[in-house]
Amino acid sequence: MAYSEFTLTEVTHRFELNIDESQDLFATVPSLTPSSWLQTVLTEDAPLALAVQTEKVRSELLISPILMELRRQIPERIGVFSGVEFNVDPERGLSGFCDFILSLSPEQWLLQAPVLAVVEAKNENLRSGMGQCIAEMVAAQLFNEREGEPLRSVYGAVTTGDIWKFLRLDHKTVFVDKPVYYIESIERILGILYSLFQP
Repeated sequence: MAYSEFTLTEVTHRFELNIDESQDLFATVPSLTPSSWLQTVLTEDAPLALAVQTEKVRSELLISPILMELRRQIPERIGVFSGVEFNVDPERGLSGFCDFILSLSPEQWLLQAPVLAVVEAKNENLRSGMGQCIAEMVAAQLFNEREGEPLRSVYGAVTTGDIWKFLRLDHKTVFVDKPVYYIESIERILGILYSLFQP
């Protein structure tokens, strides 16, 4: 089994997780103004990405620029990995490739703990990516513990590029943020991503 094979039901049962959908996790997080570079990229590339409608194009033209903007806003404090193999516990299904991994280390040659967040790209259906994203979050939690860098919370996002849904894993509870965020509100999406890296 690999991350991509997990459904929401499977991941919650296998890892004995509770789901809490009652909270607006980022209600008090301030927005972050995108740079003129990101505004230009999204203005020029979003129509193409949405017209082509493949995960690869959405990842390259929408998601990657947003995550690189985050890295520019937090210099020397964040690692962004795309399409990396993350084999943490293959016997429990925690193996395979992750679309994006964000770490609290500027190291780019080697993925180092702590892993703070995973971002799972989906073509049209956010729900179809929830199980996979949560499995990757469980793997990140375990990876951090094994490397001696445990974090209280690990975050995740499932996104089509233009729609974002955020999650937080605290021990055995997965908090699914109540709102859904749209690319038209890029300031909110950036603000949330930025807040994950603040002390």
